[in-house]
Amino acid sequence: MASRILLVNKFYYPRGGDCIVTLNTEAMLRDCGLEADVFAMEYPENLNARYKSLFASEVSFGGGMGNLLRALKRTMGLGDVKERFEAVLDEFKPDVVHLHNIHSYLSPVVGELAHKRGIRVVWTLHDYKLLCPRYDCLRDDKPCEKCFGGSKVHVLTNKCMKGSLPASGVAWLEALKWNRATLERNTDVFVCPSEFMASKMRQGGFDPGKIKVLNNFLDPVKLKIYQNTESNAQRQDYYCYVGRLSQEKGVTDMLEAASRLPYQLKVAGGGPLEAELREKYARCPNIEFLGMLDAQGVVNVLTAAKLSVIPSQWYENNPLSVVESLCAGTPVAGSQIGGIPELIDSSNGVTFQPFNQKALSTAITMSMTRDWNHARIARQALDRFSASNHLKTLLHDIYNV
Repeated sequence: MASRILLVNKFYYPRGGDCIVTLNTEAMLRDCGLEADVFAMEYPENLNARYKSLFASEVSFGGGMGNLLRALKRTMGLGDVKERFEAVLDEFKPDVVHLHNIHSYLSPVVGELAHKRGIRVVWTLHDYKLLCPRYDCLRDDKPCEKCFGGSKVHVLTNKCMKGSLPASGVAWLEALKWNRATLERNTDVFVCPSEFMASKMRQGGFDPGKIKVLNNFLDPVKLKIYQNTESNAQRQDYYCYVGRLSQEKGVTDMLEAASRLPYQLKVAGGGPLEAELREKYARCPNIEFLGMLDAQGVVNVLTAAKLSVIPSQWYENNPLSVVESLCAGTPVAGSQIGGIPELIDSSNGVTFQPFNQKALSTAITMSMTRDWNHARIARQALDRFSASNHLKTLLHDIYNV
């Protein structure tokens, strides 16, 4: 029986979705009596951890050619990452090594080292890095699959990494070193948070027998907040967007459509387009920018809204924005792209064609004028995305406890 789980992620603080999932998984495993610990890269904002002194040294892809060369060594699995990870394996003696977001800043060499010792290696995929060297399957702000299942040279010829030939060269060399056959040999289970991602992994030639689908679970702290919130209370006359303000999220189309609709839109979140969008719609009376909100602020916005809109234009995996909205009892109007449609049915929302403002406007109008059973939406979502259900599958079907 597996009793010691080593979680591996490039950062160890709540920096993004992958980090939050890692932290929540660690807490969940410890709560059920398993011994769980972490390996990451040194970083000033990291939380305290038992093996913090053995974390791999920090690398950066910015700041000149010297940093880029050191980062290139790391992507190849060279340098202190090997000896430090081996030291953690020697001391902790895990039964399972559970990888999360490890490319570039740590390297898949950690999975290789664990596999050579006969340790079960599980890898939860938070993006499409195993298929797309850029990781997000975007080219010119549109979905791209040129590197799926074949040569990864397109990342180099198209300078996909920030328009930089050196950075794209690093991504290309990394993809050559850690190719499908190598990654598959060193990994027992690839955990895909959506069926969409699983289908893309199969499309890319990965062994279907090593692919398992397991949705992410809601942060237990937020879960408790939602459980203690009256989801069927009187809804206010607005719809909302909660998420990053960036091009791939479809927010420019959403705001353009919203400016012509008779409903109030509340926008929560920040990102690279925030200043530009605030200025453009400053005089639009039915659009309100709330900025970044804390957990309780997000709950307050979602539980009072009639609708949440997810207008993404990229391959969303298992978006927390949809999960949280449903847990709040709030129906979702979501793009028919990536893993979004798997989370939505006729009882909890509608879907619409991405890159289509008319379809988006129609979906919003239909949803805002319909009566929804908010209590049922919340009840079903809180059960589906609970830590207890996630843990049961993780232990028995993936860790093989």
